Amino acid sequence: MRDRGLGNRLFDAANVIVLTVIGLICLLPFLHVLAKSLSDQAAVMAGKVTFYPLGLNMGAFEFVFGKSRFFDALQVTLFVTVIGTLLSMAITIMAAYPLSKPEFRGRKPILLLYVFSMLFYGGIIPGYILMKGLGLLDTVWAMIIPLLVVPFNLFVCKTFFEGLPESVEESAKMDGASNFRILISIVLPISLPVVATLGIFYAVGYWNNYFHPLIYINSVSLKPLQIYLQDVLSNTEDVLAQQPEDVRLRLSPEGLRAAAVIATVLPILLVYPFLQKYFVHGLTVGSVKG
Repeated sequence: MRDRGLGNRLFDAANVIVLTVIGLICLLPFLHVLAKSLSDQAAVMAGKVTFYPLGLNMGAFEFVFGKSRFFDALQVTLFVTVIGTLLSMAITIMAAYPLSKPEFRGRKPILLLYVFSMLFYGGIIPGYILMKGLGLLDTVWAMIIPLLVVPFNLFVCKTFFEGLPESVEESAKMDGASNFRILISIVLPISLPVVATLGIFYAVGYWNNYFHPLIYINSVSLKPLQIYLQDVLSNTEDVLAQQPEDVRLRLSPEGLRAAAVIATVLPILLVYPFLQKYFVHGLTVGSVKG
């Protein structure tokens, strides 16, 4: 194997160092919060916790998971995430497929509408008036419909479809297959990378959605995890003050906040590793035509 030269080796080493530092910058805050959630109350209050737990204490998680409101919020978030992601993926794919065909009539004006919606937003008040006019205020659909189609995701999907070989579809058309049958039976099975990418983008968007439930939802039973988390972070001291003395001695406000954060982000973190290989490939292929 030919020697790559000193300059190339130094460049590779610099890349490894820089990327490692960036990775640690992203990872260390999460480790710090996780360590706080598992540490003893005295260590947390004294500010001694860094990136590993001191005096293992599961009391904060027991407190968070022992609240029925947490599971009510989790149920709402799971429903919005699953149903919203499925609907968004279906609509995005069915819109991106015809828009990927140059012969589709009205293609350019429709694409311009999507580009316009990426650049300009109607505003909070018009959005609220629209939701009210549709009768969707204080319903789960007010957290789904505003995110139903994200133009960026549509363009990623469209670009991916444009790079697929036309010969496969042409042979199916010669056999009498309809456009919908071609999309379902031929295009989607070979488009798993971009489908997984869309799934991650939409699922994370719905899971982390804080703005729409804050504006459109009033009922406590319909508030998702992000609103629950905000309530815990802002009212931790008041919540602990209402607990028995033995509970207050075992828990600290900082530890309780950390446990609530970890419990909120953990489900979506568990899903990502299974889709990571599709995510990276789909994002790179779907970003550049051909």
